[in-house]
Amino acid sequence: MSNIEQRTGFMRRLASWVYDALATIAIIMLAQIIFLGLIELLLSLGIVNKTDDADISHFVTTQPWNFINQFYLVCVACFFYVYFWCKGGQTIGMRAWRLKVRNLDGSPISKGQALIRAVTALLGAGNLLVIFDFKNKRALQDYLAKTEVITLSKEENKKVYRELD
Repeated sequence: MSNIEQRTGFMRRLASWVYDALATIAIIMLAQIIFLGLIELLLSLGIVNKTDDADISHFVTTQPWNFINQFYLVCVACFFYVYFWCKGGQTIGMRAWRLKVRNLDGSPISKGQALIRAVTALLGAGNLLVIFDFKNKRALQDYLAKTEVITLSKEENKKVYRELD
């Protein structure tokens, strides 16, 4: 089977994206709790001061804290994808749907490629290109990072699990 025949179509990518979106939301919620706790600690130690009676959530939505918070949350989400794509080529959703990201030659992707994929995926909208690129089945982030997403057989997917142990 050639590389193009193994490449994953839009519907499997979409199903994987839904799984990963749920995991990412949970991770971002946890990261937000940590951020709010850190701000609360800085306030209680007097390192940071707030001048009005606003609660911590309101305080964090003012500048520069809002920018710092948003940047932090984007970094957390990117780290999630970069970590999993570099670790075994699969996020949680990709494992469930037996997908794997790799270089065009079949080798694992680098951290730089994973970061390019995470930033250029456009919250999953980059996968829409797969609908129109039915011959190559590559998303925007695949072209920009020079990667591909393939569908694994059940046996190949189990092998990836064993290699991670």
